[in-house]
Amino acid sequence: MLHLFGQQLKLCRMRAGMERAELGARTGYSASTIASFEQGRRIPPPKFIDQADEVLDAAGVLKAGKKEVARAQYPAFFRDAALLEAEAVELHLYALQAVPGLLQTEEYTRALLRLRRPLLDEETIELRVSARLTRQEIFNRWPAPLMGFAIDEAVLRRPFGGRSVLRGQLEQLLLLGAKRNVEIQVMPLDREDNAGVDGPFTLIARKGEEQVAYLEVQGRGTLVTDREEVRAVAARYGIIRAQALTPRESLAFIEKLLGEL
Repeated sequence: MLHLFGQQLKLCRMRAGMERAELGARTGYSASTIASFEQGRRIPPPKFIDQADEVLDAAGVLKAGKKEVARAQYPAFFRDAALLEAEAVELHLYALQAVPGLLQTEEYTRALLRLRRPLLDEETIELRVSARLTRQEIFNRWPAPLMGFAIDEAVLRRPFGGRSVLRGQLEQLLLLGAKRNVEIQVMPLDREDNAGVDGPFTLIARKGEEQVAYLEVQGRGTLVTDREEVRAVAARYGIIRAQALTPRESLAFIEKLLGEL
């Protein structure tokens, strides 16, 4: 889809008799970035697509592909969940393996993707890094969605990418955890009770819609819509929150870990 959109963008630009540098200047991007969009190597942001459609007088051709371009930037198993996430008014998540994607720094994301087996090629890694950072635009939305993240302590101690990467990641957690609509809670390793032993999950609520759950393991994602199953996951999350450190205690705990690095 990215390559198809890139070809359409190039055809529209050539039809308009415009060089890449001029299109870039009129949309706020460099000529090399426009080239990357046309070659399908970078994901064009929605704002650029709207601007390019108007500047190139494309009559809505480019705008028509905006939603599919947004979907194409994610792995196939996550595409439907990504669309729901972008429309969420409430988002609650329990993490056991790694810091949740919405909270990751660019360096942490890149380090994780480099650890994947089978190995990912560099182009795929960069596309997925860009896609993960794009998801974080949810923090700039208004009204701001309510977001809760329960994270196992072990996640905060794993130095993926090295100690400096982990340090930057912990600093990011402190910054995001200070937002009024974000609650980060740490599940300490010394807890004898942990309702999250069945694994990680995400709860997503959209305005006027039923809450859904998203489960992901080994490159496979499952959206759960059955009301009783979702209710059980939501109840489990409530118990996890009660068992974990409070948001204030959690930020103090993360500061302590940061001081140990």
